[in-house]
Amino acid sequence: MNYLKWNEQTITDFSETNINSLYNQGWLFTREGRGAMYQTRSLRIDLEKFELSSENRRVLKKTEDIGLMTYDLPYEKYSWEIGKMGKEFYQTKFGDGIFSANKIKELLTKKHNFNKLYIYNNKQEAVGYCICFETDKILHYSYPFYVLHHTSYVISPNLGLGMMLRAIIHSKEASKKYVYLGSAKDAKAKYKLQFAGLEWFDGKEWKTNIDELKKIL
Repeated sequence: MNYLKWNEQTITDFSETNINSLYNQGWLFTREGRGAMYQTRSLRIDLEKFELSSENRRVLKKTEDIGLMTYDLPYEKYSWEIGKMGKEFYQTKFGDGIFSANKIKELLTKKHNFNKLYIYNNKQEAVGYCICFETDKILHYSYPFYVLHHTSYVISPNLGLGMMLRAIIHSKEASKKYVYLGSAKDAKAKYKLQFAGLEWFDGKEWKTNIDELKKIL
């Protein structure tokens, strides 16, 4: 994946105060290395303004069998099947060589920038994951992946959005202030624009005019 990068830096101050401040200035953690961040056209949801739309409720209904559990990273129960699912997801969605199983294993089993793993289960097994960064005030919903096909049950086409919505609701219930959804580089990011309370960083300030952002994308 090619990122929209305005600036890059590597931090050494990992205090929540510093990281919350940097995210507020359009910076996001990357998977490149410990402390690596880039400044971009970041997207976030102001959770005080977030309410479920009728479309959000439809997606939740279509994925009502999915539950969410959160775990600290490093994740002690890592298995090769997780890396395989992630590699196949990113390969199918974005092309070869985007996200290797070894990189996913590294992010989940070694101390890195990300500190939470969100696991989504149906009644049978784990069907999706998201590698996240979390503080008391923010969630960065960073690298989601999920099973794209299965032999014994039908995968809902709404699974990806259902996962994201559950993370947003979970964060609101935990009294966090913002959920960061990564960057808005091009038209492929338009699916992220459907949430109430959405803001985007233009390089200087946070804006709420989504029509303006759509014209850029």
